[in-house]
Amino acid sequence: MELFISKLLPLFAYPLGLACLGLIVAMCCLWKQPRIAAVAIVISFGALFLGGNYVIAQSLTAALEYQNPAPKPLPKAAAIIVLGGGVRSQIPPSPWVDLNDGGDRILYGAKLWREGYAPYLILSGGRVDSTPGVSEAADMAQIAQAMGVPPTAILLEPNSRTTYENAQFTQELLNQQAISGRLLLVTSAWHLPRALGIFRHFKLDVIPAPIDYRSNGTTVLAGLAAIPFYLIPDVEWLSLTTMMLKEYFGLGIYWLRGWL
Repeated sequence: MELFISKLLPLFAYPLGLACLGLIVAMCCLWKQPRIAAVAIVISFGALFLGGNYVIAQSLTAALEYQNPAPKPLPKAAAIIVLGGGVRSQIPPSPWVDLNDGGDRILYGAKLWREGYAPYLILSGGRVDSTPGVSEAADMAQIAQAMGVPPTAILLEPNSRTTYENAQFTQELLNQQAISGRLLLVTSAWHLPRALGIFRHFKLDVIPAPIDYRSNGTTVLAGLAAIPFYLIPDVEWLSLTTMMLKEYFGLGIYWLRGWL
């Protein structure tokens, strides 16, 4: 039930879902209640126009991504923790594990291990959806090993489905393995505010190691060529806005529950 509430129920509050709801209302009310239909159409247009706007998408993203920069230089640690969300299991006809936009997480985590930042690489992630296959942690392990990380250096946490469970189950794994000290936390930059907060809620000494930046560092584009970016909604920005709204929603839920 908690997973349903946190991941499925809010879908209709995001731009595309809200627009669909508005259009359904408009179609139902068009003949008998045209004023309500008109309001619903305006709301639907506004959701798509604002959600697909370059400035809004970039602003929402940058506000999350630049909260927790990595320390320079990055310190050595007892372990490197990589959170799931960047891989898909091998499903025929695909010959191997697939990476999505968040695949930078496991690549960067393996790179940090190869550079000697920690003796252990902890991979945290179960399966949220019904996609067949093993856990995300096991999928990430395949990629890490392909990058030269030996199985003896890899620890799997294959059961978590949320960021809260990432922290909870990783803490249990660390206790089982008697690993203590500073930990490098590798996840997408926009996900770090919530991830850092919940790991610290579990009294873990985590240091941010962000990757997978989605904003380009500016919300201002110069010249006449930039006008379409401001006026014409784009599916790329709509997707980015939706992703960030999901993260803000998650932050709000975690804050209300006293986890942050």
